[in-house]
Amino acid sequence: MPPPTFNSNTAATIAAAPSEAPRATPRLGYLERTRRFWSVVWLAVRIYVPYKAIQLWSRIAGDTRKELRLRRQDLRAARALYRASIRLEGLLIKASQFIATRADILPDEWVATLAGLHDRVPPRPFAIIRAQVEGALGRPLEALYAEFDPTPIAAASLAQVHAARTLDGRRCAVKVQYPRIEAIVAADLANLMFTLKILARLERDFDFQVIAREILKYIPMELDFLNEARNSEIIARNFAGRADVVIPRIYHELSSRRVLTMELLEGIKVTDLEALARAGIDKRAVAQKLIEIFTEQILRDGFFHADPHPGNILVQPGPRIVLLDFGLAKDFPVAFRDAMVRLTFAILTNNRDAILAAFHDLGFRTRDGSPETLLMLANVFLGNSIKRNRAYADSELIEEFATELPRTLRSNPIVEVPADVLLVNRVMGLLSGLGKTLDSQVNMMATLMPYAQSLIAAQSPANNRSASGD
Repeated sequence: MPPPTFNSNTAATIAAAPSEAPRATPRLGYLERTRRFWSVVWLAVRIYVPYKAIQLWSRIAGDTRKELRLRRQDLRAARALYRASIRLEGLLIKASQFIATRADILPDEWVATLAGLHDRVPPRPFAIIRAQVEGALGRPLEALYAEFDPTPIAAASLAQVHAARTLDGRRCAVKVQYPRIEAIVAADLANLMFTLKILARLERDFDFQVIAREILKYIPMELDFLNEARNSEIIARNFAGRADVVIPRIYHELSSRRVLTMELLEGIKVTDLEALARAGIDKRAVAQKLIEIFTEQILRDGFFHADPHPGNILVQPGPRIVLLDFGLAKDFPVAFRDAMVRLTFAILTNNRDAILAAFHDLGFRTRDGSPETLLMLANVFLGNSIKRNRAYADSELIEEFATELPRTLRSNPIVEVPADVLLVNRVMGLLSGLGKTLDSQVNMMATLMPYAQSLIAAQSPANNRSASGD
């Protein structure tokens, strides 16, 4: 079987800068695409088949040792994914990074095994990085920077970061995109869609293709560093009035589509609990600030950082939150942001009619139009956290959703999902994982209600009537 070909119209042009003409996505050679394709398929088989075997065997022999078998398989599967990610790099590393953030719902075996991929991916040799920088900026490295550390301070799925100093003495971080990463991502996206299509036929309750299709739209944005620079400056302007939110300044004269030079900021990784404690930083205060910061981004600004994984968040004494890496950010249309505000307020006030109206305004549609599926989705989205006063999803909530949501979706499936909501859900998932790690005690009702009330009051009278259910 030949590897699938990536031909998405959305991502065929990888986020060209405004001054650049659109260009076709580069492709890997046939042999390399084939190697990556079969590597992903074999990885999926190695992970899926043992879990399915445990499930079937437990039906025959009972659940006596099921939990032990699952934990052992969790560790084997996580290690297999880690090794494959290191070997193949590209999109597989990004998927593993996301998995490692979900300490709220995934076993420790997965989270602990994959956590190292946030910023400790094996780096590219310095000679390759030098060539990338010089090719992108058009001058020898020595003519661009007074100092450039050949050892990276971080290496991730699409790029690595080096400490440097500009010619006028400013300390800076230089983010350098890997060679051929566009072609690798294109091949990986095609492989991902193919694999998920097969898995969806085997497990009809767990069809993630709609999410994967959104990845086709958003991943290419991360490959345009000029886009990231613009996003960073928008977030910085939006938080200019908060001294506890820090965004690095962009040095445009040393940036391009594939190289991004920015202010070098230091801080403690948000999940390094021992370092936070040594610095006298209250981890629960950090969790509170994160919820506030992302609530403001999503509900107030309608523009938010959509990739808050631990490698992108540092903490300074205060605490002050340093946000990094704005390759994946989203700008809501005003009407969509207003509908998100109404949905949040409706869930907080447990207003059934307003919840359904807001979901409709956001663009959700179910097969037969009955409300049960959307009301269940409201609980998944935020409702149960409010009702039970929990700052993050825990195993009890996840087990409940895993039982009830598939049954509800089968009886009345969602046939239309707005793409923007998937990114919001992703952010909430990442924050939930961080909340579990930070032992968050955030009171979601007390935190969200002031924002929702003030924003609802600022909307038009017609929207206020809809939100109040009049």
